[in-house]
Amino acid sequence: MLIGDVARRSGVSARMLRHYDSLGLVRPTGRTEAGYRQYSSEDIRRIFQIESLRSLGLSLREVGCALDDPGFKPSELVDDLIRQTRERIAGETALLTRLRRIDAAEPAGWEDVLQITALLQALGSESAGKRQRAALSSAEEVSVPVEALVEAALSETDPNVAGALRWALAQSGDGGLALLAEGLGSPVAEVRKRAVQSIAEIPNGEATALLRDALTNSDIVVRRCAALALGTRGVADAVPTLIDVIVEGTNDTDAADALSALASDPALADQIATGLVDCLAHGTVASSARGRLTQALADIPGITASRALADLSHDEDRAVALTATYILGLRNAR
Repeated sequence: MLIGDVARRSGVSARMLRHYDSLGLVRPTGRTEAGYRQYSSEDIRRIFQIESLRSLGLSLREVGCALDDPGFKPSELVDDLIRQTRERIAGETALLTRLRRIDAAEPAGWEDVLQITALLQALGSESAGKRQRAALSSAEEVSVPVEALVEAALSETDPNVAGALRWALAQSGDGGLALLAEGLGSPVAEVRKRAVQSIAEIPNGEATALLRDALTNSDIVVRRCAALALGTRGVADAVPTLIDVIVEGTNDTDAADALSALASDPALADQIATGLVDCLAHGTVASSARGRLTQALADIPGITASRALADLSHDEDRAVALTATYILGLRNAR
């Protein structure tokens, strides 16, 4: 079969067939008297084999090795192709994400495109200083796309950069809340923690609603952070969790401050004092925790807290009794 017929039947151009010949991949079995290439059925079979292997992403050199080397191990090459393909997909996905973020920023011209691109590159820099400057630049005319800020905030390990990113998200409004809410459900504990910390710094109703929901999160760190933020926002739902934080001894000072702020509402003061007293009466609470609960009563106004302190001044635990007596003295002196 002549080269033109082979090209029509195989779909491989005559030019490519000549290239295969020059590389030694497919040498025509014969030639006509006029010197034209003449392909046998075995030659055509090899052409189809070459095209099949090329469709897997093999180079012509790799195709030649695969077909001509008796000791060739296809499993090794296939594994390598899988790795290369994954890397290529990851690269293309990253590029698509970057393009979408630039598009979402609605750049007015190429200058904006260049600035946004530079900011996105800076957010992914190995330099903490560059990442921090990129986050702080959100206050400028051309800001970092909120999706990029959320992604960076959920993955940032440097505390200074993380603080800048949370600030930037707070400045951006509620645009990133949906993505941060997804972060609360991440299987990675650190991501959940960063998500709730970021939400806690966004001062609007939608963020408060997310923090309320976070009070029932299975992650105790998320619950603690949500409760501390809600306490400063005057949300009474946070009281039980704040008391738990004091018992656990983690961020207990911040939790006591949050309870004190909530207790400025007379309607909540007795509720908080009652919660602290009930916890003190629980037989399984450790001595150190009882001491922290007693200290927390110091800044809770109202008769319920005062009566509880009076009773605690006679507590069997000497440290608790002394603490309660000291606090009562300060209250009486006011």
